[in-house]
Parts: sequence; C-alpha cells; structure tokens
Amino acid sequence: MTQHAAERYEAWLKDPLIDEVTKEELRGLAGQDKEIADRFYRDLEFGTGGLRGVMGAGTNRLNAYTVGKATQGLANWIVGKTPQGGASVVIAHDSRNNSPEFALDSALVLAANGITTYLFEELRPTPQLSYAVRALGATSGIVITASHNPPEYNGYKAYGADGCQLIPEEAEEVISSIGAIQSFGEIKRISRDEAEAAGLLRWLGEEADQQYVDTVVSHSLNAELLRGGLGERFGVVFTPLHGTGNKPIRQVLAAAGFTNVHIVAEQEQPDGYFSTVKSPNPEEREAFTLAIELAKKTGADIIVGTDPDCDRMGAVVKNNEGEYVVLTGNQSGALMVNYVLSQLAERGELPANGVVIKTIVTSEMGADIAKSYGAAVENTLTGFKYIGEKMTEYEKTGEHSFLFGYEESYGYLTGTYARDKDAVIASLLICEAAAYYSNQGKTLYDVLLELYAKHGVYMEGLESRTLKGIDGVEKIQSIMEAWRADAPVEVNGVKIQEVLDYRLGIQGLRPENVLKFLLADGSWFCLRPSGTEPKIKVYLAVRGDSTTEAAARLQELTAAVMERVDNHG
Repeated sequence: MTQHAAERYEAWLKDPLIDEVTKEELRGLAGQDKEIADRFYRDLEFGTGGLRGVMGAGTNRLNAYTVGKATQGLANWIVGKTPQGGASVVIAHDSRNNSPEFALDSALVLAANGITTYLFEELRPTPQLSYAVRALGATSGIVITASHNPPEYNGYKAYGADGCQLIPEEAEEVISSIGAIQSFGEIKRISRDEAEAAGLLRWLGEEADQQYVDTVVSHSLNAELLRGGLGERFGVVFTPLHGTGNKPIRQVLAAAGFTNVHIVAEQEQPDGYFSTVKSPNPEEREAFTLAIELAKKTGADIIVGTDPDCDRMGAVVKNNEGEYVVLTGNQSGALMVNYVLSQLAERGELPANGVVIKTIVTSEMGADIAKSYGAAVENTLTGFKYIGEKMTEYEKTGEHSFLFGYEESYGYLTGTYARDKDAVIASLLICEAAAYYSNQGKTLYDVLLELYAKHGVYMEGLESRTLKGIDGVEKIQSIMEAWRADAPVEVNGVKIQEVLDYRLGIQGLRPENVLKFLLADGSWFCLRPSGTEPKIKVYLAVRGDSTTEAAARLQELTAAVMERVDNHG
C-alpha cells in the first residue's frame, strides 16, 4: 500500500464528518493493504460519463460522500452559469441498491445551494430524464445508474440543458469544480422538509410519465395497422431485467396497439441484486433465458429486454429453423434504420436533408442502408452524448433533419424529444417493425437476410478484457501504446490500408484514445479503453458474400488480433 493511500485511509477514520457506520466498514479492512490501497489510491474519477464505481467506503468508491462532493461541484458549476438565479435540475434513478438514497441526497445538496430540483417519485428510465430536462426547461439533469454493470456498482451521470450528457468541455469544467472542493465540510445540505417547504424540492409523477409515454407513442409509424387487429395477433415477450423499463414499455406498447404482451414475472419487479441473471445485460443471451422459456410457451413472435436504466434494448427473434436467436446491436440498428426510412419514403415523408448518426465502432451496414434511401450518414466518437450533440447542432443549423441515431452497444433513438438512447422507443420500433413484416409473412430474420442479399453480409464482434486496479490502468495504456508505436502492416495476410489514430483529433472529431485499423478486404478492428469500466474493448467487423464466409473471416480476424492484445500489446 502506498503512503498516499494509507494517509487518506487514516484521514477518513479521523474525519468528524464521516459517519460511524462508514468508519466501522473501514476499520474492518485493517490488515487488508491491497483493498485499502484500491479504495484510496485515487479519487473516483468524474469522467466525461460522470461517476461509476463499486459502492463502499473510500475515495475510489461510490458512497454518500463521493456523490455529495460531485453534486456540490455540479451545483457550484450551475450557480456560476446562472448568476441571475432560477436554475433547476431534474433527477432520476434506476433500481440499483442505494440509487434512491443517492438521488434524494443529491436533491438536498442542490436545494441547499438554492437550485430547484425535480425528483421522480420512484425509479424511471434514463431517457425519460433526458426528455424531462428538455420538457421542463431545466438547467441540468442527474441520473443515478450504473447501466448494466454488476450489482456492486452504481454511478452518477450529469446532463446539460439540452438533455444530453455533458460534452467533454462541460464535463471538464464540472471536474474542475469538483476538484476545487477540499473538504466534505464544503458540501451543503438541507433536510427534505426544508427543501419541500422552500419549494426547492418538487416531485414528478403520473403527469410527467404520461407526457413522456404520449411523446414516444407519437413516433409510431404503423399504429393504425396495429390497432386494426395486428397488435392482438402478434405476440411479444418483454423482460425489464429487474429495471426501470417495466411500466413505461408496457404502457407504450399498449397505447400503440400491442395487446398480446407477456411479461417475465420473475424479472418484473425492481431488484438491485438482479437475482435471476448473471448480468442484467440485454446484449447477452443468458439474460434472456427465462424470456425464451416464456416465449416458447406462449408462441411469441419477438422477445424484447432492457437493461436496468432502460437505455439499451436487446431483441430475440426466430430464425428460419424456428429457433430464437439474439440479434446483435448492429443487426437491430440496421433493421430499425431500414424500417424507419422505408416507411417514411413510402409515405413521401423522407426529408431530402435527412441524416442517420452512428458511432465509429458501429457497423457500416446501417450506413449503407441509409445511403440507399438518400440519407446522409454522420459518424461520431463512441458515446451517445456525441450523437445527442450532433442532433442539437443540426436542430440549430437546419443542415440536417435527424432520422435515427444508434450505437452497436444496443442504444437507439428516433425523434428529437430526447438526447440519449431510449430503450422505450427502441422496444416500440423493433416490435412494430416485426409486426409489420409478419403481416407480409416475413420475420425480422427474413428481412435481415434480404438486407444481407442487397448490401452484403456484415458481421461484427466485440472482445473485452477486464484489467482492474492500479496495474490494470497501466496495462490498458501499455496495450494502446504498443499498437500505436508498432502498428501491424497486415493481419492474416491481409494488408492494413489505413490506421486511424483518433487521439490526433482526426475527421473533425475531438481527440480520444482510440485506434482503428482498416484492412484491404473491407474488414476493420478498433481498440478502445472503456470510459466507464476497467476494460479495454476490441471491436471487429467484416463484410462477406455469405454468412458462412463472414463468420469464418470474423473468427480468424478475432483470433489474430486478440492473440496480440492478450500478450499485452
């Protein structure tokens, strides 16, 4: 254990502002030098995605003190931006352990700083927070969530007045504001009673929910068809995976005309331990085990699942053998791009300046589909905040009309009512698309094969390596630098045509520690340290003439790239 960590550990034990329960937790670590070092070797970093970490006592953990400090820093930043007063913040939280407590505590810190705070009465989806910030004309927003991380994690995301997560320049200002706080004594708080009496704490309930639901449903493209009987015949199984999606998605599907909807009862209620799954992640087939069992019993046509804060959506459909298969985020995105643009084109409502926005690690299949309809395609760095930023830019300039935005990690949005990925609208769209095609005797899988025949077989993979602690941070950095300093000239005999080092601020994008390698046969791979977890992620993509060929090439590419990554560069 470093002297720095040891001194901070002792400082917490002696700090009169630290409660006795927290000190007892810390005393219980006596003799566990490695654990103490990990908890105190640094402050939990408020990055461009906010805070995210394991819950517990310590400077490198998420707890009432680190959340309070972040909120006080955010409050100081907000007050500095609104010298005339009148600032307001909307706060939402997910189903994780301690999320309600962190949300209320954040509200009371803001109220103590004279900032009016709107707090949802209970758990709500992250995209509803984004919508509410815009609808209420708020200055900022906060969501307490750690997305689909394991149960021991929680997090804190901050939003700007446009409903978008803080862009890097804003985040840096908030980080600086947080860093200026030297003592927990600088964190202001008032009681809930005081905040409510002063009108600084206001609660959001059914009225706000209905406005959001109505807005989402207004983006349905075939409501009349669904309400004409199709919505009754078409079977849906839905699982919120113990998260926030249960109520809003059921309400939206019902309002759109879906009446044959079955909920996975074991996963319906909020549960911060996510007891029925290894991980509450709709990217993984394991999370759909119970849903697939229910679908087989009910004969459902599609399965939809959402993560705890309901900003990511995964879909499961039947293949040609009648077996349920989990669509990748890229496949679902391509299908929804095709559905949205084809429906708008059919009605003569596709704008000439329409744009689809995706990230640099997202498949090119959706881009090719969009271009085939005459739409422009914009690439951003990884993170939906960059898509949201582009949406706001085009809303102001009128250069483009936003049609659809998505990223390979199962995040999608259509409509301009929010600035974050929304699993509620995505659930509606994927179900509606599947129902629409079923009315033509086709499954979504059939449509996917049709798109492959027209645009080529795109196949993607994602590998990640978790490297925790102090050593992990250094290993991730060394891997990136090794690939940067000694880039391969070929992989499996295929020449690398171009190396894109996004740290240089290329393609009009902000500098970011990402490397992308473009191969001569149209395949590519990309190395990127995660912004929210102790991981290095490797994205891989190929394009072939058949699923067999594409799968073989992806397997070969993955093996070659990961062999070097696993040897730490």
